[in-house]
Amino acid sequence: MSDDFREQALHYHAYPTPGKIEIALTKPANTAEDLALAYSPGVAEPVREIAKNPDDVYKYTSKGNMVAVISNGTAILGLGNLGPLASKPVMEGKSLLFKRFAGLDSIDIEVKHRTIDEFVDTVANIADTFGGINLEDIKAPDCFEIERRLIERCDVPVFHDDQHGTAIVTAAGLLNAIELQGKKLEDAIIVCLGAGAAAVACMELLIKCGAMREKIYMLDRKGVIHTRRDDINEYKQRFANNTDKRTLEDVIEGADLFLGVSGPNLLPPEALKLMADKPIVFACSNPDPEIKPELAHEVRDDLIMGTGRSDYPNQVNNVLCFPFIFRGALDVRASVINDEMKLAAVEAIRQLTKEPVPAEVLKAAGVDALEFGKGYIIPKPMDPRLLPRVAKAVAQAAVDSGVARIEIPEGYMEA
Repeated sequence: MSDDFREQALHYHAYPTPGKIEIALTKPANTAEDLALAYSPGVAEPVREIAKNPDDVYKYTSKGNMVAVISNGTAILGLGNLGPLASKPVMEGKSLLFKRFAGLDSIDIEVKHRTIDEFVDTVANIADTFGGINLEDIKAPDCFEIERRLIERCDVPVFHDDQHGTAIVTAAGLLNAIELQGKKLEDAIIVCLGAGAAAVACMELLIKCGAMREKIYMLDRKGVIHTRRDDINEYKQRFANNTDKRTLEDVIEGADLFLGVSGPNLLPPEALKLMADKPIVFACSNPDPEIKPELAHEVRDDLIMGTGRSDYPNQVNNVLCFPFIFRGALDVRASVINDEMKLAAVEAIRQLTKEPVPAEVLKAAGVDALEFGKGYIIPKPMDPRLLPRVAKAVAQAAVDSGVARIEIPEGYMEA
């Protein structure tokens, strides 16, 4: 990051008002009568109604359009465990994205705690305030246990975006890439470099899409995760392969698909050369991918490549899904975000890529043309069609799978 960009970023966050979000009023508060309705004595009337019928909280308060973005700051972006307070700019940024892309109000909450129990108790005890909870930047393996417990205890959707948002967008892009390369997911040999929250979630979702667990090789800092290792947690254990292969070079020979969620420059060109014909490489480490696209294409001209960066084609970006998943879930008052809803989001994102791209999206992307192919396997984040397509697919999946409390409103997400 250049010094100039650093100063721009600091100035952006500090001026003209510190931070990126604020509270806005939705009702008039200009007269004595307004205040009497807004607070005492008028506020007593919706209080009585909600006490009689708790579902009326959606009628009289902002709960149904409110998402809490919650973190403990133990895994902030690629910066590590810098604590709750340091995570606040990121959480405010997530709230900004909810509002910008899905019209959802959102507030950030940073939790200081000593144990997982304390964190879970804190979040569970305030969960009913919100329509949904987005967990963010929580280290693995704690994030798996925290999310599992909160889903069990909370009556609103709980979603760890670092896991599932990444997995949904990755799966959508990889399925399109597999199709373009003329392969089948169930036949693909997959190498996953990285074994944290995103890696585990990506692989689990790919398995739900048709990948074979026994054909997945996952690597952490110590190499291939295999059945004879005794230093792996229960989440890595799911991907312990019964193999004598120990290195990246061992497992990548003949592989069809490489997913990197690890660190910069960890995929050597020599290893890429070992992959099968028509390989797919998603190098998602940010800001520097596991292999630079220029180098990857120089080594393999039959490649489909994706990264986490906006300045290259095929950006794997969580903003393609999480605002719209919550939009759909909240609009039918879903109690959870289940696998059916995640898979519906994958398919909606995937299919949108195959449609003609509107001129406004081309202009926002700064390109003259986009067409489904090797350089366009995932929609652009500024595509306004994502909101109605993904939200409606998720809402319908919630209804069909029995976790919605209300039906899809008539005319929902229609132009």
